[in-house]
Amino acid sequence: MAESLLFSIAQGVLGKIASPVFQEAVAIYSVEDQIRELKNTVAAITAVLLDAEEQQEKNNRLQQWLGRLRDVLCDAEDVLDELECEALRKRVISRYGGALQKVHRFFSLSNPVILRAEISHRIKEIRETLSKISIEKNQFDLNVWSVDSGVAPLRSREMTHSFINKLDVVGRDDDKQKIIEILKRPDDKNLSVIPIVGIGGLGKTTLAKLVHNDDSVKEQYEPRLWVCVPADFDLKKTMDEIIKATGQSLSNLNIEQSQTFLRNTIKDKKFLLVLDDVWSDDRSRWEELKALLTEGASGSKIIVTTRNSKVASIMGTHPTHNLKGLSHEDSVALFKKWAFDQKEKQPRLDLLDIGNDIVKKCQGVPLLLKTLGSLVYTKDEVRYWAHIRDSETWKLMAEKNDILPVLKLSYDHLPSHLKRCFATLSLFGKAHEINSHELAWLWKGLGLISLTGEEQSLEDVGVEYLNELWKRSLIQEVEEFDFILDFKVHDLVHSLATIVAQHDCSSVGLDTTEISEGVRHVSFSSTSLEGISNFNGVPPFLRKPTSKRLRAIIFPFDVDDEVITREFVRTCISKCNHLRYLDLVAGSFEELPSSICNLKHLRTLLLHENKRLKKLPDTICELQSLQHLSLDGCSELGDLPKNMKRLVSLRYLSIRTKQKSLQTSGIQYLENLQFLLLEGCRNLEVLFEGACRLTRLRRLLISDCGRPISLPFGELIALEILEIHNCKLVLTKENKSNFPSNLRALSISQSEQVMELLQCFNESSHTLESFTVSKCLNFTAVPEWLPNHTCLKFINLIQCPNLLSMPQEIRSLTALKNLCINKCGELSKRCRPTSGEDWPKIAHIPQIELDGVKVQWTED
Repeated sequence: MAESLLFSIAQGVLGKIASPVFQEAVAIYSVEDQIRELKNTVAAITAVLLDAEEQQEKNNRLQQWLGRLRDVLCDAEDVLDELECEALRKRVISRYGGALQKVHRFFSLSNPVILRAEISHRIKEIRETLSKISIEKNQFDLNVWSVDSGVAPLRSREMTHSFINKLDVVGRDDDKQKIIEILKRPDDKNLSVIPIVGIGGLGKTTLAKLVHNDDSVKEQYEPRLWVCVPADFDLKKTMDEIIKATGQSLSNLNIEQSQTFLRNTIKDKKFLLVLDDVWSDDRSRWEELKALLTEGASGSKIIVTTRNSKVASIMGTHPTHNLKGLSHEDSVALFKKWAFDQKEKQPRLDLLDIGNDIVKKCQGVPLLLKTLGSLVYTKDEVRYWAHIRDSETWKLMAEKNDILPVLKLSYDHLPSHLKRCFATLSLFGKAHEINSHELAWLWKGLGLISLTGEEQSLEDVGVEYLNELWKRSLIQEVEEFDFILDFKVHDLVHSLATIVAQHDCSSVGLDTTEISEGVRHVSFSSTSLEGISNFNGVPPFLRKPTSKRLRAIIFPFDVDDEVITREFVRTCISKCNHLRYLDLVAGSFEELPSSICNLKHLRTLLLHENKRLKKLPDTICELQSLQHLSLDGCSELGDLPKNMKRLVSLRYLSIRTKQKSLQTSGIQYLENLQFLLLEGCRNLEVLFEGACRLTRLRRLLISDCGRPISLPFGELIALEILEIHNCKLVLTKENKSNFPSNLRALSISQSEQVMELLQCFNESSHTLESFTVSKCLNFTAVPEWLPNHTCLKFINLIQCPNLLSMPQEIRSLTALKNLCINKCGELSKRCRPTSGEDWPKIAHIPQIELDGVKVQWTED
């Protein structure tokens, strides 16, 4: 696994070179020939990379070769990014003028002649190094693998079979019974499919075996067939495997003969077919096979096991059976089976206590319980058991080489662009709740998300990526609210992410003295604050040469205000000049150093919740590649810099300022801005006057602003999400007529104007998907136009005591999937399950939360 990200990195380099924006930069600096040669060299190496990654575990020299290649490719990424950043800077200077005097610029790298020579030289160095590495690859006898989207050719896998010793299985009786009940129900369908979904190691195959071999199932289905599905779901291979499962041994059949023989074999027979371990989500291949299998008798069934919920949705005709981890009691029983000699009447109590701790770490995953139980079997030393308990889970898995390869299959089958995204999950602590919004900005800042069009929302693409990981059971406990996902990562999956990212990402502490040379992304662990009393302002590793390659510095938890000091920030800027993502949240410095402009690669700068920050330097406006700037919660921040229009790449901006107007800052000219948050701007009266170019602004949030504010709704033609919290708007006749008409989400809280505001949306198009009103005493009736929004998915009514009933028309909202009513007095009573007067109006909604409790009910 040492270099399992390398193919993705190489693909990223080639993708960067191919992008139109980069090609424009290449033309500006006339380095076409060098880039073309670099591209050809990288492409030649990439062709054999997947085979190299496959073979590396058995070849130390190959591992070293891959390590050197990785470093050079990452250096190439930095040079290419610098070229793109400088081209962007040149366009900004052309549009708005230079920030430096010409005499200074002549002797700096901003001078086009010097810059062209410098970049050309660096590209040449990288290309020559890569050429040597490319020649060296010939000694390893590597094969070219044809790939699709960076997914490795599917390796031969350990085949499964239908036999199982029931005595080896613990805790699956209920799951087994649920599947069998489905199999026994009368079914007029010619063919039904029951999907079983779960992460690797949970026991999907084991459960399918239990059902397949049950006596009552044997009586009902004949034949019963077991097939381990080819990973690519090739139709001919799958048909031949099914034919073999019938007991026939035929060879040299062509595809026409195979399909004829298969149809004749199952014709008019009520069969049960288990398709074990399905990976491919190619609907067309399933439809081809399904057409052949419909020759069976009515009531025939298929059980599908898969880790991918997308496979389940494509193939399933019954609701998915999502397999969960074992209970603690069952986990202990299974662990004891494997950890202790069954001849022992009573295992030692001291070992049982340690074993109980080990079981908790396994979180109900049977394969890991067996693996760890086997590790301690016949070991009587308390010290050994304690070592197993206290070791990192991934080290234990690697030692036995059992569950990691199983989990890693899910990773291996990810598209290339998702592999690097997945690896970044290692930067967050185990059991840490992660927000899709924040994660998307991390991915974008590191260049892991490419938006193919102006109409794409970064947040939507981030959710799309996470949905792909979710379908593969690589994230869990996913909750959705207003187009944002909150989720966690299973400890075992986190261990996998840590291993695949071990040369790229590192968890550090305030006392960390050194990081590996290849590490590009560091995350401070929550436990690192334990030694804060001895902290001298800068972690030692930041002063070392290895820090110069860092691209991300992250604090995924709340920090003490003694950590992110002015000295810390100065060191980050001076030592880490390739930073893309800099997290300085809750800092304790009063002024951001003017040298911030030296971080030309910077995409994300998080400064929010700094209670001491008073001023931003004008040089921050020279960060032309900056896409995300957060300043909310900076209660002492004065005027914003006046040239913020130069931040031409900015897409996200959150502000807290003492200004009365944002006119002088130039924010109104940020044509690429998509998200604007104004929080605690107590003096703010007007955003802008005159021309406004925020034509791509998708989300506007204004919160806790002390004075009535005039908003230029007429100019915000792309606005999709509007949130107004504890603010009063200036509502003129012109303003009311210009309210946004294509909103996807509307949220109003602590507003005395709530009813008047809602009337302004009377002419709105029927596009609303989320509607929230909270803490509004004047909210007395759901607006009449709300039921017209047939796309509505979420309604949240919170602490609105004078809202007395739900409209009858809410029954027409068939897309509505989540209704939350919390502390709404009479309305809460009227919506009680079955007994409430308004219950019949809302009973069709799948998820209902009433006063903090999720409603569970069944129809009679």
